[in-house]
Amino acid sequence: MTEHRPVLAVIGAGPAGLAAALAAASRGVRVVLIDSAAEAGGQFYRQPAPGLGARRPQSLHHQRRTWERLRAGLDTHLAADRVTHLSDRHVWCVERESNGFTVHALVGPEQERSVAVRADGVLLATGGYEKVLPFPGWTLPGVVTAGGAQALLKGGLVLPGRTAVVAGTGPLLLPVATGLSAAGARVAALVESTAPGAFVRHTRLWSTAPAKLTEGVVHATRLLRHRVSVLTRHTVSEAHGTERLESVTVAALDAEGRPVPGTKRRIACDTLAVGHGMLPHTDLADGLGCRLDGPRVYADDEQRTDVPGVWAAGETTGIGGAALSLAEGHIAGRSAAARLAGGVPDPREWAPAARARTRSRSFFAALESAYATRPVRWTEQVTDETVVCRCEEVTAGAVREAVGTLGAGDLRTVKLLTRAGMGWCQGRMCEPGVAGVAGCELLPARRMLARPVPLGVLAASAEHTATPGQ
Repeated sequence: MTEHRPVLAVIGAGPAGLAAALAAASRGVRVVLIDSAAEAGGQFYRQPAPGLGARRPQSLHHQRRTWERLRAGLDTHLAADRVTHLSDRHVWCVERESNGFTVHALVGPEQERSVAVRADGVLLATGGYEKVLPFPGWTLPGVVTAGGAQALLKGGLVLPGRTAVVAGTGPLLLPVATGLSAAGARVAALVESTAPGAFVRHTRLWSTAPAKLTEGVVHATRLLRHRVSVLTRHTVSEAHGTERLESVTVAALDAEGRPVPGTKRRIACDTLAVGHGMLPHTDLADGLGCRLDGPRVYADDEQRTDVPGVWAAGETTGIGGAALSLAEGHIAGRSAAARLAGGVPDPREWAPAARARTRSRSFFAALESAYATRPVRWTEQVTDETVVCRCEEVTAGAVREAVGTLGAGDLRTVKLLTRAGMGWCQGRMCEPGVAGVAGCELLPARRMLARPVPLGVLAASAEHTATPGQ
């Protein structure tokens, strides 16, 4: 009779998930690593498909050595049968049971069947997603998210267009602009709504993270080399085109976040890569009943949630970059390995990771404050004809009518009156925009399912995927 070893299901194979899987597997826990992508790495370490024959894939990443170390560690555990990697699995629900958990995941691109993975513990490393706020013309072909443009470049070696404008706010804009430029696109402008003075006032920010300062200097040097026009304290107020994007209007912002009269000008482009920061993915945690701390999943010093047997690490506990995700993942993996085996972990084992976690959290808290210094009154630029919910084609005018005429006072009522958020994405993408136009507080929505599921899958019994050693 073989010895039963605890099984940990790690959901997400980005930096946090990989670090957690390696830490747990090295301490005797059987790990099932479940991810929606075809290859491990997540968005940060996204790799080009092998069939594309990328000649210099290392040029797509500025932390190649870290990725190679993670990949080598994963390969070692896969070969030793300590880790099972389930790719192309889209987790839609995690069930709590008396003796553990069952993770339900749709399989492959068609997602017409579901598999079930049973585990003693669950570690959520589901990452984050981009926040994009609506503006006139944002639904034109050629307007993509900043992360979407980066994913096309990293994963498909594809340029979204020949002439691009990168706009919005947040640290993601810099690597996207430099990446597109290095790949051969002409980046006509990098449009950032935050003023440079916001970062100057946070001098301690850079002293605590010299690597980030170096990274920023490298990006700035590359932008200068490619002659990219950098417009700070500016915004894209409108995108123009008939069949697809042809140009954008940019304007300077005053101290109140409104466009300065007389500063509007058009920039010709066929691509607009736009983003306004990131939000944590919390659907699975919310479905499990985990406590949310604002927009993020609460986790203690061991990265445990308040639900026994559930850990969380990476962007789902707060947006903070790859270094923070790696530290949190390592701590979570070690904690899970000890506690699932019936022991009590020794925090001294992950002391270096804990120090890195503290430094990264402090850095990103200050960075978030710097980016939030200047308000942008974007809702004033959204016309009544602007679509704010793409799935259901709900306009800003309909949302304003629901609030001003019909008396809607919260997002749920706006949704019931307009159908905004009832489409395929179930509000995951449009909620920030709808909330802003409606003037309602943006609260995490409680959803039973983390992604759309075919009715046939719900009606059928899920196929069971055996865990290692079973």
